[in-house]
Amino acid sequence: MTDTKILIVDDDAVVRSSLTFLLKRAGYLPTAVGGPKEALQKVREEDCRLVLMDMNFTLTTTGEEGIHLLKQVKILRPDLPVILMTAWGSISLAVQGMQAGAFDFITKPWNNLVLLKAIRNALELYAPVGKEEAATTQTQPCFDKIIGKSPALLSLLDTVARIAPTTASVLITGESGTGKELIAEAVHTHSRRAKEPFVKVNLGGLSQSLFESEMFGHKKGAFTDAYMDRTGRFEMADKGTIFLDEIGDLELSSQVKLLRVLQDQTFEVLGDSRPRKVDVRVVSATNRDLPAMVREHTFREDLFYRINLITVHLPALRERREDIPLLVRHFADKQCESNGLPKVEFTSEAMDYLSRLPYPGNIRELKNLVERTLLVSGKEILTADDFKSQYQHPIEQKMTTNLQGMTLEEIEKQTILQTLEKYNNNMSQVAIALGISRAALYRRLEKYNIQVND
Repeated sequence: MTDTKILIVDDDAVVRSSLTFLLKRAGYLPTAVGGPKEALQKVREEDCRLVLMDMNFTLTTTGEEGIHLLKQVKILRPDLPVILMTAWGSISLAVQGMQAGAFDFITKPWNNLVLLKAIRNALELYAPVGKEEAATTQTQPCFDKIIGKSPALLSLLDTVARIAPTTASVLITGESGTGKELIAEAVHTHSRRAKEPFVKVNLGGLSQSLFESEMFGHKKGAFTDAYMDRTGRFEMADKGTIFLDEIGDLELSSQVKLLRVLQDQTFEVLGDSRPRKVDVRVVSATNRDLPAMVREHTFREDLFYRINLITVHLPALRERREDIPLLVRHFADKQCESNGLPKVEFTSEAMDYLSRLPYPGNIRELKNLVERTLLVSGKEILTADDFKSQYQHPIEQKMTTNLQGMTLEEIEKQTILQTLEKYNNNMSQVAIALGISRAALYRRLEKYNIQVND
């Protein structure tokens, strides 16, 4: 690492000295300059691998000069990662920088461990091709839990193989039922943290009142029902990976608390004011359109940029239909094995029928259909008619209603009520038909005060 040059840009001599000392001690070759003019000259003349720059300089406190410098650096060296440094009160400025092409942002006063981690992430993800190829040839990732060989899936797994060894935060997007949790597990399994904990948290099923206790833990007596100490999920995941599923369903007030621990890698247990440090890699997942939520101010922009250093999008099952026969065979074999049944076969018409369905519930829906048909039919050779008799189409003409004059929330509530009636309050089937998880469905039932006995 001794040949890795890092350019520091800050108009404060004390900051430059502190950062220079820190980076030298970490094994880097830092060069420090005081302003944009000198910085651009260094970018042109020297082969630096990363730029660590302040957003405000002596001439301005608006950050405009910093944004302008960032844009010029990215024009000269599009492949050069830039990490921004700004005060906590100027997070909006850092967000502008992320939109302009910055790799990450760190708040002042900085945490040395957090800063060094961000630098490692950037250097790993922007590694020269030769070194990256050498690294990937040493160990070939194994994705035995992920079934399929379609180009879309193979491209996705190639991305996972490249980003897994880093410590970068990952955002996994995709429709409900596409297998986001499996991808999160793959990221952890092929990371340097594979032997450490992998902690899953379904934020969609976590109420606002329980968020702090669940995520950060509490001391006995911290509140009325705190009869004993509780270890929070972040502490459980220390040195490992925490998987924040359905992060798009998190309330705004909880988003602020989550942002703090992601920013500083510190948290406070309820009933204990002593800050605790934690070292976790964050992998998040959502089936929501987070950029749209940011525009609608229902998801914090600074949190969005904090969790999506790397974004991995899972294709819907209808976009990888060539994988359906493999998935059908896999689900059938597993079901037969677990129930002590003889292996089943499928007619070509049956496989063709299954390959043409729309699958709004994606892989989860396909799995449910295959297992249900196998158990109900009791046959060793399944036909298209067997699957047709068990297929429950999520959209039928009898479920239509006059939408004129209804708000989006009224339409959503009406759709949920109709789907509950159609599937006799079978929550798994209702969730699949609506294309959401059971946890998200329960949140909507609570939101609309819909009482269900399932």
